[in-house]
Amino acid sequence: MFDFIGDIHGHLAELKALLKKLGYEEGSNGYVHTSRKVIFLGDYIDRGPDSPGVVNLVRAMVEAGNAKAIMGNHEYNAILYNTKDGEGYLRKHSPKNCKQHAVTLRQYEDKPAAYQEAINWFKTLPLYFEHENFRAIHACWHTGCLETLREQLTEGKLSEESIRTSADKKHPLHDAVEVGLKGLETHLPDGISFLDKDKHKRHSMRIKWWEDSRNKSLKDMSVLQDIVLPDQAFGRTIASYSPNDKPVFFGHYWLQGKPSILKPNVCCLDYSVAKDGKLCAYRFEGEAVLDVTKLVWVDA
Repeated sequence: MFDFIGDIHGHLAELKALLKKLGYEEGSNGYVHTSRKVIFLGDYIDRGPDSPGVVNLVRAMVEAGNAKAIMGNHEYNAILYNTKDGEGYLRKHSPKNCKQHAVTLRQYEDKPAAYQEAINWFKTLPLYFEHENFRAIHACWHTGCLETLREQLTEGKLSEESIRTSADKKHPLHDAVEVGLKGLETHLPDGISFLDKDKHKRHSMRIKWWEDSRNKSLKDMSVLQDIVLPDQAFGRTIASYSPNDKPVFFGHYWLQGKPSILKPNVCCLDYSVAKDGKLCAYRFEGEAVLDVTKLVWVDA
């Protein structure tokens, strides 16, 4: 069966500790288990102390057949940041974007060939993975966006052409990739904003796409619970993740505290390892109803 592991963000020591806690042994091709495989949920780079080490370990496990890995928004952003578009790049080298990539760029500074090899490997990663018993995506399993990804991509992977297409904000693929890798957002009422974890002012918020939005407030539907929002109704209807659907695993949302199951078939495994939180996994045995006792983690 599979062990799902959430956002790693360059925290190699925590990743090794978690793999050992899950019963994996270190070998010549990364870590291996006698009867299990890992599904990595994206965001291998940025913020942490050893992004190259994490990329090398995850890639070794994938290439040895001991793991599968999907793309996170940080890998996608890195691809765009390093793909030329005329005289510039698909992801602008603005101060904000340069800051996001700065830690990883410094870690690869004396090994440019390895950095380019990492970018090339990111391009081979699918944006989602669906099995007869589960689904996996980095941020949001949204029916409409998944239909677009299935139509536009082969085996869920971005080609060189679709990478450029996805950067075009007027193309449907752009929105599908944005939602899948970054989450579903809604605009806040006029005059309302908040500062995110990087101190950027936001006029929209990521919402709990897995929840039924009826009779919910803005606060209820916000993924971030530590921001100040007016006490008013959410005011719109979204298609929540059905309780009849197979379990879905994802990361991305910087959850805090003790890991838990969001709904019987919904599990987020990002518990803020890059902010002194936890690196978290779920030991999946094929169950339709997820079990909180199967969550495993190590502290940062």
